[in-house]
Amino acid sequence: MGAEAPDPGDGSRLGSPGLSSVQRAPEPGGPDPSLAAMAVGGLVVALEANFCRVALESAGPGGVDQLLCVRRTRLGKTGQQICVGDRVTVEGVDWTSRRGAVAAVAPRSSLLARPAVANCNRVVVVMALVQPDLDPIQLTRFLLTAEATGVQVDLVLTKADLLTPQRLEEWRQRLATWGYGPWLVSAQTGAGIEPLRQHLAEPGIAVLCGPSGVGKSSLLNALVPDLALRVGAVSGRLQRGRHTTRHVELFAIGAGGLLADTPGFNRPDLPPDPGALAGLFPEVRGRLGAGGCRFTNCLHQGDPGCAVGSDWPRYLHYLQCLDQVLAQEAAAKSRPAEPGLKQRGGRSEPRLDPRLRQLSRKRRRQGDGPQGDDSSTDRDGEEGEDRDLDPGARG
Repeated sequence: MGAEAPDPGDGSRLGSPGLSSVQRAPEPGGPDPSLAAMAVGGLVVALEANFCRVALESAGPGGVDQLLCVRRTRLGKTGQQICVGDRVTVEGVDWTSRRGAVAAVAPRSSLLARPAVANCNRVVVVMALVQPDLDPIQLTRFLLTAEATGVQVDLVLTKADLLTPQRLEEWRQRLATWGYGPWLVSAQTGAGIEPLRQHLAEPGIAVLCGPSGVGKSSLLNALVPDLALRVGAVSGRLQRGRHTTRHVELFAIGAGGLLADTPGFNRPDLPPDPGALAGLFPEVRGRLGAGGCRFTNCLHQGDPGCAVGSDWPRYLHYLQCLDQVLAQEAAAKSRPAEPGLKQRGGRSEPRLDPRLRQLSRKRRRQGDGPQGDDSSTDRDGEEGEDRDLDPGARG
């Protein structure tokens, strides 16, 4: 996140415009300023520009249940990213303006890279049956991305009102051979909406993902009618959806359920490990569960003796995805390592140019004094100070 609050260490003030100091005099009839020193817990429900919206675990003074927060500088220095779905601790709360600063992020049970959502319990892949037409390869890629998260995967097919009952049954049977029982719904007629609402209302975070134009926002409007989210039409020439959702946001559904609406993207990245790709297909997991493959490093390409074989519906889809993953792996191995970079907090950063390094004050003083009295202790101290001055030396 771009905007960060300076961290003075005592929690006495926040440097973001509009955030007030807890040292200020109390306003008549206003909340007790001492409450600002309290740390409160909450859930990040949206990221908006350089801020995040945090829903509090319990309401504060005046019934405040949400805060608009910046991030403490120390989180950025340690490379900690804030995602929708994170459980966080908020400090320096100004209850009057409903502002605060995120000071800590709790450990996550799961993390989706795209869309970036933490602690999700279920990934809901949403695809349209028509307008645009359902592409089995694209659907397979989304399902593989969802399966790679290790959480429960649901499949929802929208615009069911535009197909005949016979075609709907054909798709239902086809996807059953893939290992999925799809929810066939229509946001226009309401068909299948209520059973799906009851299913998603179970406690936890469910993430909706899928291409643009498949009707995720329309589906959310049908599931939670009070939202009134903006929806868009499908391009007539390209048969692609137009982006209407710009950021990730959580919406309450039922007593404990939360739905994450996410921006659409048409081509999800495949998991990078070719050896683990086959295990992301439910039909392959079933065959391997019945009896392990005789080859420990088998990629299940139809070799004699392979327990998976080639007589399963998505075998050709699997080979196509496997070829792409192998090509990506070969390209990554052949790419030379970039010089002058260091790893910090899970990301690459440039090292400090040696020409920009400066001598420590101790070394400069010793350079003006008598020669030959540089003890090993002094040298160690100098090196320690140089490391403090040179962030790149810690890489």
